[in-house]
Amino acid sequence: MTLTTATAGVHTHDFVPAVFLADTVSTRTVLTPTATALTPAATDPTRTVPGPVPARTVPDVAAAMRRAIELAYQGPAAGPNPRVGCVILAADDGGPRRILGEGYHRGAGTPHAEVDALRDARERASLSNGNPLRGATAIVTLEPCSHTGRTGPCTEALAAAGIREVIYAVDDPNPEAAGGATYLRDRDIRVESGVGREEAFEVVRVWATSLRLGRPFVTLKLATTLDGKIAAEDGTSQWITSSAAREHAHRTRSEVGAILVGTGTVLSDDPSLTARDPDGTAFPQQPLRVALGHRQVPMDARMRGNEDEFLHLATRDPAEALAALADREIRHVLVEGGASVAAAFLKVGLVDELHTYLAPMILGSGKSAVDPFGIETLTDAERWHTEEVRRLGQDTFIRAVKLPAQPSTTKHPGA
Repeated sequence: MTLTTATAGVHTHDFVPAVFLADTVSTRTVLTPTATALTPAATDPTRTVPGPVPARTVPDVAAAMRRAIELAYQGPAAGPNPRVGCVILAADDGGPRRILGEGYHRGAGTPHAEVDALRDARERASLSNGNPLRGATAIVTLEPCSHTGRTGPCTEALAAAGIREVIYAVDDPNPEAAGGATYLRDRDIRVESGVGREEAFEVVRVWATSLRLGRPFVTLKLATTLDGKIAAEDGTSQWITSSAAREHAHRTRSEVGAILVGTGTVLSDDPSLTARDPDGTAFPQQPLRVALGHRQVPMDARMRGNEDEFLHLATRDPAEALAALADREIRHVLVEGGASVAAAFLKVGLVDELHTYLAPMILGSGKSAVDPFGIETLTDAERWHTEEVRRLGQDTFIRAVKLPAQPSTTKHPGA
């Protein structure tokens, strides 16, 4: 990240394409941002991902991991599987490392990043009548899986291809898929982890948190005036925030598995809950639209749209709602209101991240963003950790989490 402002631990970021320098701290390699830095899509949904690198060599493993992270971000943010990128490097001859193949995971049911990169390498090799995979190195953002799900184990594909070294960033937190490093070592393949761990973990932060909690990751969106109002006394609310803030919010919608509102919001506002460009064009990826509550959703409600993308959960229990969405393999839920739904999720501690859009406006009276949920004294209030502050037009975007998310610190040295 490029830090343009830093005051009292609150950072304002300008995000641009990724460039990293290799640095060694303690026993692990990290990727240190320069003036241009990798942008996590969860943090900045407006980022664009660089295309294939023109040069087919990289100076070192750290640069290859940087490329793998860029590739991972090309995968879909929504879906049951993590975003993963992979780069296959020719055997080390002491000079710049030649890229044999690149790949990334395009979603559930499609080849995993390692298999995609191996395919790319074989296609390139066939053009040159070569067979360069034997003795090559695989650079992967996430530990290769060692189980059969919708597709086969990546570890078997790497071993069968003759890969002699695997370097990955983040241990796989999924107990069903973990064990890839052990499988590879048992077949005399050198394995190292931890290269670029922090940057690579940001790619899978939401997915990994969902796995750890056993439920979808929950982001609560609040768009308010400076005094916390979402509507004036007469009910008017369009628009409190600027077009820049709304554009950012729509791109965030396009990267979650589901967007949830209460039936009261459906009846009062009739939202469509789609993810759209500023010109009204729908994004290719649309979230499941969820109405929470016992009241019936009218058949002509705009959020019904395509019935395949609509779900009515006739409950007021946030935990019950999240369990139902977990059954649908939803990893990330965006809660957009109203005030009673926001309070319900906060009261039972089922909000993992806050997205707050603050408009430079004061109403003094009107509808508050969150209904009372049992906080009677300041010491009872939860203190959130501010991860990001950005200016969007005249508005301010604040992203806060309960605690800074951290990847596993397990270190697997080369062996």
